[in-house]
Amino acid sequence: MSTVKPVVIIGAGPAGLMAADIISAAGYPVELFDAMPSPARKLLRAGVGGLNLTHNEAAERFITRYDEAQPIVAGWLAEFGQESVRAFARDLGIETFVGSSGRVFPVQMKAAPLLRAWLRRLNERQVQLHVRHRWTGWGPEGELVFSTPQGRRDVARRDAAATLLALGGASWPRLGSDGSWAAWLRDRGVALSPFRPANGGFSTHWSTHMLAHAGSPLKGIALTHEGASKRGEFMITRYGVEGGAIYALSRSLRERIEMDGNAQLQIDLCPDRTEAALGALLSRPRGRDSLANHLRRQIGLSGAKATLLRELSTAEQRAETLHLAAAIKSLPLTLTGTRPLAEAISSAGGVALDEVDKRLMLRKLPGVFCAGEMLDWEAPTGGYLLTAVMASGYMAGHGMVDYLR
Repeated sequence: MSTVKPVVIIGAGPAGLMAADIISAAGYPVELFDAMPSPARKLLRAGVGGLNLTHNEAAERFITRYDEAQPIVAGWLAEFGQESVRAFARDLGIETFVGSSGRVFPVQMKAAPLLRAWLRRLNERQVQLHVRHRWTGWGPEGELVFSTPQGRRDVARRDAAATLLALGGASWPRLGSDGSWAAWLRDRGVALSPFRPANGGFSTHWSTHMLAHAGSPLKGIALTHEGASKRGEFMITRYGVEGGAIYALSRSLRERIEMDGNAQLQIDLCPDRTEAALGALLSRPRGRDSLANHLRRQIGLSGAKATLLRELSTAEQRAETLHLAAAIKSLPLTLTGTRPLAEAISSAGGVALDEVDKRLMLRKLPGVFCAGEMLDWEAPTGGYLLTAVMASGYMAGHGMVDYLR
């Protein structure tokens, strides 16, 4: 081996852990630093409701989820894609299964068993994990400066074979990714795009009737924005809406709001029925039934869905069967703003993709690599985000091994 200097990885999330896995497997020493008291806080939080590792859809469809970053991310996924994620988990002793929606989960559904197995393997390879070490930039001699409970700690430039920055984006700062690193890279001439919320909620104005359903999921719906549609579910919140179907359209919604100050979303409450079929069912005599009972009996529309129909349609539309059927198929919802970045699941923006080479090394800082949400790409939840984060760590890990050799 050409050097005994350790590789320094800053950030012990999925990207940093994956790079540590690759580098340590190649026989190089690794020093892994994280600001939080324990690693992968955001991964653990994401796994509370069931860790969605990846998605089982066709690869050609999968790659479309990355918008204009497709050409770059496709290269990552060619090396470490959907099946690689499942094989990686299996190698750690974690079996996975494909859910009814095509999403892939660990059999145990939780992130903790996978993380424990992962950390155990890294420990067996003598990867040194240093928690409560918050990186605060470079010192005057190029040293890496950390703030710790015991005071300042420096890692001299000559003492690190290479450095990987895997510090996350700027969402969920309470879990460690606050985006403070952006200023230090910008000072060194690295081009960055502004941080913006991705996979987050949107604001709208609800009546008191709708607010009574805050916290209620609307399942089995379809959303459309500017020609793009997504089936699934979303949640009514006190401020507006959030949830998987919203996240899938969040980029175009966010960009429309940035341009116009609002975005128009169409909601189909009954995507499995045509407008004509709904009209035929609703045309049946209702006798003394109220409209609410008629909707419930004929098409199963009740609860939050029925209230949403009342919220977003006019009395005139509800009074005439054909207009009512049309309203059910295309309720217009005006979104007036994005929720704060700190509330978003992930963030857009960060290091411009042309600032790194194919190995994910910064062109302006030889020996310094970037991976994960630090880079300027975004993807919806559903396994797409985590798969690409892990794939970027895989690419950076192999890139660092090549660099060291």
